[in-house]
Amino acid sequence: MSNQFLFWSKADLRRHQAVILGELAPSIVLQNATYLNAARHCWTKANIWIYDNRIVYVGDKMPSHTNGTEILDIDGKYVVPGYIEPHAHPFQLYNPQTLGRYASARGTTTFMCDNLMLFLSLPVTKALTIMEDLNRLPFTYYWWCRYDSQSELLNEDSLFSLSNIKKMLASPYVIQGGELTSWPKVLQGDDHILHLMRETRKAGKRIEGHLPGASEKTLTQMALLGVDCDHEAMTGEEAMMRLNLGLTTSLRYSSIRPDLSQILKEMKEIGAAHFDRVIFTTDGSTPAFYEEGVTDKMISIALEEGIDPIDAYKMASYNIARYYGKEHILGMVAPGRVAHLNILDSVQHPNPESVLAKGQWIKRDGEVMEAGAPFPWSDYGMGPLELNWDLSRKDFQFSSLAGIEMVNSVITKPYQIQLNPTEEKLNMEHDECFFMLVDKKGKWRVNTLVKGFAKGVSGFASSYSSTGDLLLIGKSKRDMLAAFNRVKEMKGGIVLVEDGEIISEVKLPLGGGMSSSSVEELIQEEKALTSELRKRGYHFEDPIYSLLFFSSTHLPYIRITQLGIYDVKKKVILFPSIMR
Repeated sequence: MSNQFLFWSKADLRRHQAVILGELAPSIVLQNATYLNAARHCWTKANIWIYDNRIVYVGDKMPSHTNGTEILDIDGKYVVPGYIEPHAHPFQLYNPQTLGRYASARGTTTFMCDNLMLFLSLPVTKALTIMEDLNRLPFTYYWWCRYDSQSELLNEDSLFSLSNIKKMLASPYVIQGGELTSWPKVLQGDDHILHLMRETRKAGKRIEGHLPGASEKTLTQMALLGVDCDHEAMTGEEAMMRLNLGLTTSLRYSSIRPDLSQILKEMKEIGAAHFDRVIFTTDGSTPAFYEEGVTDKMISIALEEGIDPIDAYKMASYNIARYYGKEHILGMVAPGRVAHLNILDSVQHPNPESVLAKGQWIKRDGEVMEAGAPFPWSDYGMGPLELNWDLSRKDFQFSSLAGIEMVNSVITKPYQIQLNPTEEKLNMEHDECFFMLVDKKGKWRVNTLVKGFAKGVSGFASSYSSTGDLLLIGKSKRDMLAAFNRVKEMKGGIVLVEDGEIISEVKLPLGGGMSSSSVEELIQEEKALTSELRKRGYHFEDPIYSLLFFSSTHLPYIRITQLGIYDVKKKVILFPSIMR
C-alpha cells in the first residue's frame, strides 16, 4: 500500500488505471452516493470507486471486476470530502497522531501544521523526517515553515538561518511560510525576514499572515510584500476588508476566540454572498475546546447561521485545497484524489457517521475503529524530558521591580511591584504570584512576579511552554519547588501543588510538551486542571494558552523570555536572565 500519496509510483498509477479497465477490482465501492460536487457547486448522485488510498472513479458505472470488493449501498446518505484544518498547532498537549485520531473520527483528515515545536527541539533534518514520516498514518500532514521563534531566544539567528529555512522550503511536505507573527519587523525594515518571504515565493509556496487589528494600510502593505491569507479577523467588517484586498480569509473559532457565529452574522449583514475565498480554522485549540467538535463544529455553526450548506462544506475542504494548490489530490470527491471521505446521514449533521482516511475506515456506522500503533516518537529523539539538574532555594530570589500583569489569557503588560518579594510566601488576599522561567538545561533563570494569574495558587510548574523551558508560578516558594520536582520526576508535565500535596497534574512524556494519551483522556485531565486553577482564582478563558504565550513576543506588551524580561514595543530587555 502506498502511504506517500505525494509520490504515487508508476506501478501505483498503472494499478489505478487497471481498475478502470476492469483488470483489478476496487477496494471499496460506495454505491448510490449523493456527493458534494465541488466543481459544479451542487449535490450529484454517483458510484464512488476506491482503490487502496485513492478515489479512482466517480460516475454512474459499477466495476465489472468486484472480487474482494467491499460494496456499500449508501442511498439516502451524503458524501463530502474529508475536512481540512488549514492552521493546526498539533502540539497543544496532544501530539499530531492523537490529534489526527480524534479529529478524523469527526471528519477532519488533513492538517496544515505549525512546525515550531519540532524546529526548536530537533535538528532540521530530523524535524523534516518526522514531518514526512507522520504521513505513514492514515491522516495527511502538511507543514509550515516558521521564520522566527515568536520569542527572544539565545540561539535565534542560528536556528532561523537562511540555510535552515531553505531546507524547510525544499520539502514537498512544507506548504507555506508563516504564520508571519513578526510582520511589524518586516514593516519596519527587517530585510532578513523579507528575504525569507521572497524565498518562500520562489519555492512556489503561500505565506500566511498573523495580523490582529491590522488597518487597511497595514494589510495592503503586507499583501504587497507577499502575504496571501490571514486568520486574525475579529469582526465581520475585518473579514470583509481582507476579502476586499484579495486575501483569502480564514475564519477562526478557537478556545481564546470562540466568536465565529458573530463574525458570520456580521459578514451577512454587510452583504457577503460568496464564500469562495473564505476558509475555517480552529487555530490549534486546547483539548477541552474540542470536546464538542473540531472542523465539524465550525460547519455546524455556519449552517446555524444560514450559510448555504455547499458553501459551508467547501469552506472546510475544497476552498482550502484550492488555496494551497492541492485540489488535484484533496478537497474533492473526484478521480485521483486521496480517499478522505465523510459519509453523513444528513447535510445538517457534519459530524459523519462513517469516515474513510486514505481508504481506511476510521469510523463506521458511528463506531470508531481501534487505533493503530503509537507513532515511535523516541526513534526521532522525542523522548521523556530529562532534567539532569536541580533547583535550590537560592534560585528563588526575587528582586525585580518590573512585574508582569495579565490583561487576559494572552495579553500582558508591565506593572510596578510594591510588595516584598524576598518573603517565603505571599498573601492569598491579592493576585500577585512569584513567577519564574527556567532553562530546560538548567543554565539560567528569570525571576519576577505575575499579577492576575490567580490569588490562591500555591505551587505550579509546567514544562509546556512556547520555548520548552520551565514555567513556575505560585505564592509559596516551597510549593513551587515541590511542583518543579514532580515535573522532573514525571519527565515532563504540568503540576499544581498545595501544602506539599499534588492537587492536579498532566503528564507530558514526549519532550515535556506532549501527552501520549488519547485526546479523550487528555480532555478530562485538562478540564480537571483548569477546574482546580479556577477554584484558586484563574478567571480568563484558557490557562493552557496563558502558559504558551507568556514568552511570545508577537503579542503585547511585556514577556518573559530566555534573554530576560522583554518590552515588546520598545524591543529592549528590561531585566536580563541570570546565569545559574
